[in-house]
Amino acid sequence: MVQKYVFRVIYLSFLCINSQHWARSLAVQSVFDIHFTKILIFLLFLQPLKQKCFCFIFLRKCIENCYILLKFKYMDLFMFLKLLGCLALLMYGMKVMSEALQKLTGSGLRKVMSTMTANRFTGILTGGFVTTAIQSSTATTVLTVSLVNAGLLTLAQAISVIMGANIGTTITGWIIALFGFSIQMDTIVFPLFALGILLSYFKSGSTKSFGEFIFGFSFLFLGIATLRQNAIDMDLPHNETVMAFFEQCRNLGFLSYVIFLVLGGVLTMCVQSSVAILAITMILCSTGVADIYQGIALVLGENIGTTVTSNIVAMSASPQAKRAALFHLIFNLFGVCWVLIIFRPFISMVCRLVGFDFSAELANDPNAATRINYVLCGFHTAFNLCNTLILVWFVPVLERIVCRIIKGREEDEDMRLNFIGGGLLSTAELSIMEAHKEINHFAIRAIRMFRMVPDLMHLTDANDFAKLYARIEKYEGISDRMELEIANFLNKVAEGRLSVDSKMQIRSMLREISEIESICDSCYNISRVINRKFQGKETFTDLQIKHIEHMFTLCDTALVQMEKVLANAGEDVNKSLNIENEINAYRTSLKENNVNDINERKYSYQSGVNYMDIIGDCEKLGDYAINVVEAHAGVKLTT
Repeated sequence: MVQKYVFRVIYLSFLCINSQHWARSLAVQSVFDIHFTKILIFLLFLQPLKQKCFCFIFLRKCIENCYILLKFKYMDLFMFLKLLGCLALLMYGMKVMSEALQKLTGSGLRKVMSTMTANRFTGILTGGFVTTAIQSSTATTVLTVSLVNAGLLTLAQAISVIMGANIGTTITGWIIALFGFSIQMDTIVFPLFALGILLSYFKSGSTKSFGEFIFGFSFLFLGIATLRQNAIDMDLPHNETVMAFFEQCRNLGFLSYVIFLVLGGVLTMCVQSSVAILAITMILCSTGVADIYQGIALVLGENIGTTVTSNIVAMSASPQAKRAALFHLIFNLFGVCWVLIIFRPFISMVCRLVGFDFSAELANDPNAATRINYVLCGFHTAFNLCNTLILVWFVPVLERIVCRIIKGREEDEDMRLNFIGGGLLSTAELSIMEAHKEINHFAIRAIRMFRMVPDLMHLTDANDFAKLYARIEKYEGISDRMELEIANFLNKVAEGRLSVDSKMQIRSMLREISEIESICDSCYNISRVINRKFQGKETFTDLQIKHIEHMFTLCDTALVQMEKVLANAGEDVNKSLNIENEINAYRTSLKENNVNDINERKYSYQSGVNYMDIIGDCEKLGDYAINVVEAHAGVKLTT
């Protein structure tokens, strides 16, 4: 055993001494590469010596393949990491700028999108306007899906808005091409950083948001400037490995377009930003690494990749929201199909429009690099514009297609949040709106639960009674979980930077869900009393049943009015107060009469206890309903 390890050490030393010769034979020159070779040798010869011949051959093949695939030295690795950092700057700038613009516009975006979509053409204009305003088609699409999920937009309206968003997103590419690659942004962004940080210290919410917008804008163009400079430093046109890859793909003909289309889609899905990949595409084409056809294939892939975000957001949403997200994917897939059929003629048309000459050499014509970026942006705009002009006439057909693909679900009795999802780009304004819709849905469930109670009281069959009682019990468990889920969502929203008004809304909504859950508890308590009466074979007199039914009617009216207040901010809250006063007065009257009826032996004492327990729980239910109205309206109605 000792001899074997001594032999290994001697053999390993021999190989390490000769590793420098190995490195030279593999065109490895730096000290870093020599140490890398030694490490591979050392790790390899930890295997049994009886495999040394095989390992020796395997080692050489490993080193050769590693340096074919990893041709860059440590400085190249640093440049690659720097490239990723530039992308991070660009993506962060887009995110901050888009979120700041959404904060600036606030509920205005929602109002514009929900009121200016009367027909498909105004919907397209609205989608284009909103996307241009917030500089993110992903944000517009996610917002649209959320509005559909919240019931504020129909599917047909959402389809037209998404079409407009695809046109509006091309503006970002033109901004990058006109300013990011044509103007030395280095001298501009740093003063903008100073202005942005200064404005962010203002107490005014709109001024602070505008400062964040300037900050995001500065990060965006700093990322573009550093990305362009990094590409120059990497000297990609003289990198044999990179150029060989693009040259080999270029020789594949039509298959080359498909490869770059898939590549563009995958990259956009990974980074979740079509703007970042578009910037890289511009650099590759303007430096001559990729030809115009490969660049445009990447742009087509970016259009498909950017649809992933909205589909992810819609995964836990309503069927209508899923359909809107699916249309976004179908829209871009259809466009890619017809463009690939007339690929070269379509590109030639765009090139003539922007004045780009295929025969111009990038190295000899300094304006060719600029115009090739215009070709990419022009193609992006023409593609989405033509695709919209083709499909806008078939919105009803497309609506039927996505409805057929994604079936509507039947109403179930499982705990399901219909409006609160994992929106990736939801702002506080949108999140609060979604929470309002979810609370309204919670109230509707509470009303549905309450309406089971009168049915339970009139059942005489034991099996039917047990089934309905179990169903009410299940609803009570659902209400507990819904309260917890909505509260957790609101707490997460509250962690962000919110205005004073938004903080007050969240505080009110937390009280609302607590009171609605108490309504469900009252329903369950009433059903428990009815179950106790049923098991004890107690009966109510006709007069008691008449009084209980009237109380149930009053409570049902109070709950319906509560739901109207939650759904419509303009609803008169005094109606709820009048119903609450009527419930209280009726409870007091029945309580006084109950004592007299027991004394007069109109019914048993136990029957009277069950009777007043139901009346008392109904009165509590009315209190909880008026508490919800007070929390939502922000007023004090009771003393």
